[in-house]
Amino acid sequence: MASSALRTLDDPDFWRRPLQLRMDDFAAMRAVSPFTAASTPNMLTGRNDDYYAVTSFAELTEISRRAQDFCSGRGSIAIVDMPSEATEFFGSFISMDDPRHFRQRNIVARSFTPKALQNVLESVETICDEVIDSMCERGEVDLVEMISQPFPLLVICDMMGIPRSEFRTVLDATNVILGAGDPEILGGRDPFTAMLAAGMTLTTMMNELAQERRKNPTNDLTSALVHNTVGDEMLAPHEVAPFFILLAVAGNDTTRTATTLGMHLLAQNPDQRRIWQDDIAAVTPTAVEEIVRVASPVTFMRRTVTRPLTLSGKDFDEGDRLVLFYGAANRDPLVFTDPDRFDVRRDPNPHVGFGGPGPHFCLGAHLARRELSVIFRRLFERLPDIEVVGEPEYLEAAGVPLVGGVKRMRVQFTPTAPIAR
Repeated sequence: MASSALRTLDDPDFWRRPLQLRMDDFAAMRAVSPFTAASTPNMLTGRNDDYYAVTSFAELTEISRRAQDFCSGRGSIAIVDMPSEATEFFGSFISMDDPRHFRQRNIVARSFTPKALQNVLESVETICDEVIDSMCERGEVDLVEMISQPFPLLVICDMMGIPRSEFRTVLDATNVILGAGDPEILGGRDPFTAMLAAGMTLTTMMNELAQERRKNPTNDLTSALVHNTVGDEMLAPHEVAPFFILLAVAGNDTTRTATTLGMHLLAQNPDQRRIWQDDIAAVTPTAVEEIVRVASPVTFMRRTVTRPLTLSGKDFDEGDRLVLFYGAANRDPLVFTDPDRFDVRRDPNPHVGFGGPGPHFCLGAHLARRELSVIFRRLFERLPDIEVVGEPEYLEAAGVPLVGGVKRMRVQFTPTAPIAR
């Protein structure tokens, strides 16, 4: 099973299969070894780039902690080697090592504390009701189109101070970056060219906004990032747009994919839905963590070995690529009892759905948890009989997808009136 899975990891059909079947293949790989040798084509060089798939919890978390031994600066968001300019353009500081990573992350982190995010967190519920209002009278919709896709991106756009008139521009560009490789989204364009064009669209828009905020600051994240009023360092002009691309793409995807797959998991486990819906306030914190564990929206991050070393009895050379598969680690039976069971009251739940421990742990985890808590609570309260009526249709990836995105999934519910405003 493991060798069969490895032969198909680059096949788009592998990633369009049901989530559980993919996790079964990773479990077979993990049962043989925490490190499984594999390779993937590099379209830039025409050769295959070798790597090790990391599928066990202990090894994944150890690699995550040891950033000096397993670096991100040689590639984190792509399995294959890419020009550093490209990885930093799309990955911002998650594609860097210290001290550059430490500097940029610390600047941004000031705006991502619970206190600094308070206004954003309070607006999440308003935006949530806004998107539910847009579809609550229809009775049947594509959940991705009407809820999962717009909700977190609207939060981010409002947070950055991007006007609603630019929302469609941001949405289309992020869809191209998230769905690179899917023919339906590319529309006949070359994947790399389409991604670069989408990135340039976001860069142009963000540079113009940053320039305006330098002249006329407001109460938004963009203003906070480009102004130095208390002696703190700020992002350089060329650093603002890559950070926004990271936030607009990776920053909204955990919520986007987790919302869709969470609804599907509830449909597959009606007993767990009843437990949650019968006691929303008490169960929501653990249910959100369980959705992130089981769905594991971010498929992988890559680390590169910086010196000859041995880990768990395996010798590695400098330059070896290690690809951390978070969904596989989140099903490790040495850490999670009955790991394939979806349990909305699972506790403890030390999942790595927001990344492993260490300097690259997800900066936006607090916001993502808040968004997921609100969207499920409001859906239960406003559309209590909402149910999935179609299987999730996954994006067609070019190789191993960074994000296990869903293109569409239909739901039905009893129509209800929008909230009066």
